[in-house]
This record gives sequence, C-alpha cells and structure tokens, in this order.
Amino acid sequence: MKIIQPVSIWYNGKIESATLFNLTSTSDNLVDSAIFYFQLYVNPNFQVADGSITMAGVEYASYCSSADSNSYAYEWAATQLGLTIIGDYVPPVTEISNVSE
Repeated sequence: MKIIQPVSIWYNGKIESATLFNLTSTSDNLVDSAIFYFQLYVNPNFQVADGSITMAGVEYASYCSSADSNSYAYEWAATQLGLTIIGDYVPPVTEISNVSE
C-alpha cells in the first residue's frame, strides 16, 4: 500500500479525501498484458473507490523487464489514475503488553 497526495472522491453523498492507494495484480497472461485491481482509502479501514486497469504494450514489456516490477506497476497505475505517490504505507505497530498476575 502507498501513501498518496490527497485526492477528493465523491462517496456516499459527500467528498472524502483518499490518502492511501493499494494495487493488486489480478491477471497476467505472461505474454503481453496484465490486469490490476486498485483501491483508494481514506484510512486502512475506509475504502472510497476501486476498479481495474489493464497494462499492455510497451508498458507491459517494461514492467516485465523492470528490476523492481512492484514499484513499476505502482508508478504506472498512479500515472494512469492521476495520483501522486509520496511514500510507502507502514501500518502502526501495536504493542503487546506482558501482564503477569
């Protein structure tokens, strides 16, 4: 998941500000195209948009030959969707207390 510059999304009758972007490969024919599923979130538990986009042609060839195909896919998808990635999302660490009785 990536942090993005806030983007306004109309959701349930009001404007929400999405700040998180998730991307998953749902299909890759290993020849000339791949389909990705994207999600936009206000926070990790509040999704406000989703959809699918298809990569093909030169972009697919570059994706396959990229040294970091995950980063390539995220950057490509962000460009297609008009998003700007500003960092990696790191979930908060929840401390587990050791309580002895």
